[in-house]
Amino acid sequence: MSSSPYIAETPAEVANAKGLHLITMNTPNGQATQIMLEELADAYGTEWTTTLINIMTNEQKKEWFLRLNPNGRIPVLVDNTVSPPFSVMETSAQILYLEKKADRDDKFGFKDEFERNEALQWMFFWHGSGAPYQGQVNHFTRAAPEKIPYAIDRFKKETLRVYGVLEIRLSGKYTGEPRDYLAGKGKGKYSVADIKTWPWIKGWERSGFTQEDMAPFPHLLKWIDRIAERPAVQRGIGDKYVQK
Repeated sequence: MSSSPYIAETPAEVANAKGLHLITMNTPNGQATQIMLEELADAYGTEWTTTLINIMTNEQKKEWFLRLNPNGRIPVLVDNTVSPPFSVMETSAQILYLEKKADRDDKFGFKDEFERNEALQWMFFWHGSGAPYQGQVNHFTRAAPEKIPYAIDRFKKETLRVYGVLEIRLSGKYTGEPRDYLAGKGKGKYSVADIKTWPWIKGWERSGFTQEDMAPFPHLLKWIDRIAERPAVQRGIGDKYVQK
């Protein structure tokens, strides 16, 4: 049996890709890895190729995709610089893989082990406690065939609770010093923790939250705007990743 993850049905642009290749769609999950790659491009000239798919057609449930990610979710990062090609599922794992592989100066990571662990804590916090709840808000408010008030209320409240945790961190409520970013000494440093978290939270209006809902989180709102100003972030969520 071939050790290659590619089969005859694999799209040619995926099977023939050289170097890093990203299979994605411009959703919050896709945007996290897209932004990381764009930041690495600005910092180091990192190169990659991209395949855009439409998950509404269930392309991600086909065998060629499942061989790269058995979970059938975008994005998937494939590293073709190794043999056989190495595929990475889950955005947190992809961001950390790219940080290890391409961020030689730790511009988006940390050399100090305590700071590095802080970044991991906040990445995992959003991965496990933020995205699942906000994803359920999106589903029950926009996609569910039946509006279930209990489900909408439960997941909205839990998402707002998570926003409150981030507000505590950024406000410096218990440290006495407001922060610009989630991890790092002092005011923190823009890092993998912010890259992982921001794509979801920036869409709070689309998730159905009001300005009144967000009023208790002024530092979080400033953090959203601060990161949105970065050119790599703007490219990472921009037209380049919109399937025509």
